[in-house]
Amino acid sequence: MDSLILIAGAFCVIPVALHFASILAVVSRLHQASTPVSMPDAPGGVSILRPVCGIENFIEETLRTTFRLDYPRYEILFCVANAGDPVVPIVRSLMAEHPQVEASLLIGNAEISANPKLNNLVKGWHTARHQWILMVDSNVLMPTDHVQRMLSTWRPDTGLVCSPPIGCAPQGLWAELECAFLNTHQARWQCFADSIGLGFAQGKAMLWRRDLLARAGGIEALAEEVAEDAAATKAVRKLGLRVRVVTDPFVQPLGRRSAIDVWRRQVRWARLRRDTFKAYFLPEILAGAVPPLALGAVAAAAAGWSVAGAILPLAAAWYAAEALLACTAGWQLSLRSIAVWMLRDAVLPVLWIAAWGSAFEWRGHAMSIADEGRTA
Repeated sequence: MDSLILIAGAFCVIPVALHFASILAVVSRLHQASTPVSMPDAPGGVSILRPVCGIENFIEETLRTTFRLDYPRYEILFCVANAGDPVVPIVRSLMAEHPQVEASLLIGNAEISANPKLNNLVKGWHTARHQWILMVDSNVLMPTDHVQRMLSTWRPDTGLVCSPPIGCAPQGLWAELECAFLNTHQARWQCFADSIGLGFAQGKAMLWRRDLLARAGGIEALAEEVAEDAAATKAVRKLGLRVRVVTDPFVQPLGRRSAIDVWRRQVRWARLRRDTFKAYFLPEILAGAVPPLALGAVAAAAAGWSVAGAILPLAAAWYAAEALLACTAGWQLSLRSIAVWMLRDAVLPVLWIAAWGSAFEWRGHAMSIADEGRTA
């Protein structure tokens, strides 16, 4: 019985301690976000690559922000695989609306991998004129100081700066659930990992220095994994450099989502994490409130304590801390947020099990973990 109490108690205490520590670390980072940080000396021009594919929620709004950046010298390269893509007229209209901004639409597809986004970006990389290259997904809003915030995160030991997406403007329960995954769960852990020197790339927004990626094999090196951000993390670490995460991540407006949309996206990301960073993925079985609270209940029952008296205060503190993070960061927070976070935490163990499959879907493309290193 004593062994049961010890084991259950340990596997309860460790994730609980990490939960509160990670939230404190990210809150501390956010308090530092307003502190001016100098950019690299004379950073020069920046080439912004925005891969586009189909009509997404808020697509015109997100792409328009690219033209309103408060940075003195940049070019925009919109990349689309097919000339008949329905997003092409929107891009052309925005370019005509902002003739003062240097922008181009590049059409074509280079099948260097099974990853359709990477294939779409290759032409942009080789066309880019500047040393700094910023890849930003089409559904990310770019604030006017986006480039400065990315550049100011760069340090001498940096090989890549990135930002996880922060969900905003959710419409309906399932979009709020996606916010629950993206914000106080995934973005929080990515920022915490960066705080302890274990930054991982996130493909939503990535700032490269051309010469560094060239040392790793160029953009073609990102085809070594199904996910370009996983390949980017490994390429940067092979160079002996760090992936860094911006202090205050950028937002992605969600709009309406269906339950199946959210599930498929989370399964895809989970399967890619499991395949590319298995040692880091395995502890995710303890992610969320359900495993530590269940183990705490076992330990309390074995010790003869009141289960409700031990677990309810812990659960209240758990979600109060998450609410504090959302409030401090200005992330999605509503009257039903705690209920949505509880739903997310109930899904996490099921998601961990589902991650041991191999097939997934990305924008209508059927893909598999076995596709890594191969062309589509």
